[in-house]
Amino acid sequence: MQRGHIPGQNHTSRKKQRKYTYLPTEQKRRWQMLACAIVLGCVLIFSAWQLIAYAVDYFAAQNASKELRELYYAETEAPTDAPTPSPTAEPTATLEPQATASPTPTPLTQLEALRYPGNPYATISSRFQKLRRQNSDIIGWLSIPDMLEEAVVQRDNAYYLRRDYRGYHNVNGALFLDESIDLHTRPYTLLVYGHNMKTGAMFGNLRNYEKISYYRKNPFITFDTMYEDGRYVIFSVAELSLNARDHNFMNFTKISSDSIAWRKEAISELVNNSVFYVGIDVQPQDQLLLLITCVDDEEERRIVAARRIRDDETEEALQRKVDQSYKW
Repeated sequence: MQRGHIPGQNHTSRKKQRKYTYLPTEQKRRWQMLACAIVLGCVLIFSAWQLIAYAVDYFAAQNASKELRELYYAETEAPTDAPTPSPTAEPTATLEPQATASPTPTPLTQLEALRYPGNPYATISSRFQKLRRQNSDIIGWLSIPDMLEEAVVQRDNAYYLRRDYRGYHNVNGALFLDESIDLHTRPYTLLVYGHNMKTGAMFGNLRNYEKISYYRKNPFITFDTMYEDGRYVIFSVAELSLNARDHNFMNFTKISSDSIAWRKEAISELVNNSVFYVGIDVQPQDQLLLLITCVDDEEERRIVAARRIRDDETEEALQRKVDQSYKW
């Protein structure tokens, strides 16, 4: 007997046992195509839903901004002067002159807290009183010609990442002032954050400032807070890193500090890392405005840095310096 041969079973029956059931090739291909079509359809539906949601948020943000702009620029009644406490007259003491050695002036190492010029009691302006009826978190208004006209809010640094000025969910978020900045006295540094939206919304169009031709045409920024109006000139446009190991690292603690030495270092970093050179003088005592947004690298930030125009300066003179700016 042959090895493996079972009595009563012929060769033909063994072949039948080895047969498997296969789908015809054409039918199998149809099932594969159907599965691919289903997956592709799901992806397209999901993508379309995302695009629709994104468009809805975009137009909702535009409408919210438009409503606030109309309210902000609407004519207002002359504000009623709030009663201010009159200074109490103090008796004048007659002092005889004494021969004293004049003190040796000590170098100033820390910036002193300042009241708002022309608004020492920090009275909220009538324009912002109207805006704050819509949302009490609104503290400022940022304007760049032909780029943006947006309210600026302040709460914490997370709340408005996915909310508009009214507090409604919106992927565009809102422009917001850093939570650490106290507006009760005049801050030396204002840090304003916003998303880098591909549509150009929020801070999406700040990328335009990397072109020196655009900068020369638009070097001035208006940023009004509820306590004072402000006009600024841009002195640096840079991409800086939050990673201390990178060559373009920026320590935001220094630029926000009251230490004169730290502010000098931070200003130098902004100037040296700018994509172009501008011969505009910047001192630690100047009030600075930094517009900050993210870029492709999660640890890098695009920064447009400006300083307040000084009382003894004119925009015409500053524009002449801007016109002489050049790429490094």
